[in-house]
Amino acid sequence: MRDINGSLARQSLLVALVCLVCDVALFTLRGPLPEAGWRGWVVLAGAVIVDAALAGAARYSGWVAAGHAALFVAAPLLLCTCTGFVVGNNAGILVAGYRAGAWLRVGPAVVALVAMLAGVGAGELLGGGRGANPALVAISMAVSAVLPWLVGRYTTARGAYIADLEREAEERRRHEAEAVRRAVLEERETIARDLHDVISHHVSAIGVHAGAARLGLPKGESQVHKSLGAVESASRSAMADLRRLLDLLHARGDEAAQPGLDNLDELLDTVRAAGLPVRLTVHGDVREVPGSLDVALYRIAQEALTNALRHGTGPVELELDHRRTEIVLTVTNEAGRPVPQRDGAHRGLAGIRQRVTLFGGEVTYGQKDNTWQVKAGFPLEVA
Repeated sequence: MRDINGSLARQSLLVALVCLVCDVALFTLRGPLPEAGWRGWVVLAGAVIVDAALAGAARYSGWVAAGHAALFVAAPLLLCTCTGFVVGNNAGILVAGYRAGAWLRVGPAVVALVAMLAGVGAGELLGGGRGANPALVAISMAVSAVLPWLVGRYTTARGAYIADLEREAEERRRHEAEAVRRAVLEERETIARDLHDVISHHVSAIGVHAGAARLGLPKGESQVHKSLGAVESASRSAMADLRRLLDLLHARGDEAAQPGLDNLDELLDTVRAAGLPVRLTVHGDVREVPGSLDVALYRIAQEALTNALRHGTGPVELELDHRRTEIVLTVTNEAGRPVPQRDGAHRGLAGIRQRVTLFGGEVTYGQKDNTWQVKAGFPLEVA
């Protein structure tokens, strides 16, 4: 708003300067300045004053219009002994009428118009020559007072109309955005209900049946016990992730909490309970990472451990390296059997690579000496 006000002030100053130069030049070239003596200089000084007032604040537009009307009457009174006099504010009175119509409220604007009509009419009648013809007087009043005032009122009405259109468009955009937001929330609620009704019940049933089968087996350590325990642990982990997803879908304000690097210990405990030894090593100074990156790192570690649990023999080494401009996660384990491939690519690796590319990171994969490794680096903003 400060820049707009400054621009308007500069434009008003420029308009006032142009009117002043034109009126002074016209009065000097065509007016009776040499023969009028001090009276001519008084009229010229009055023209300079009222034209300079055009650079003032808009709230004084009514007084400025009245000043121009007064000069229009005073000029013929002072120059009545001279022939062929020229009014000193021919250009300024037009701008004054426009400002009164454009910037003032209806009441003050009408008062300013009446004052200008009276001044222009009286000046024409006192000026002689044209004063004997009422039609010429009326035309002069229309040109010098009514026309600029009407243009000012039209400009103000048009500006208000455009502002109303912009407000209506903004309100329409807000309503459309709110409708989209409500539609998204309703769709999320529908997805959450479907997930709860379909997936969570089946996952819960898997865990219950696996636990019942494990309890029904004879006592002792066996591969069947370990496998059923792994099924129970995996189903509990899946249920926990489902609950987080359901909380996220149900969330209407802040997003529900998603697992991050702080939840790695819980993830490792679940994998260890399934019979796969895991060790986590952290390097560098631990610092807070962005929420979306935190979740992505957790999901990458979860995917890598799932692959190791399904296809590897262990042990699994997790290394989390906090560097100055990046954070690197490395997962290494011995491959017990080849990882199934589809369409020429590891499905788990493809999912990890997709997550990494969202943050401009990179993935390196090697299967050398029965070692499977995924390494992801993420650029971080330097503090």
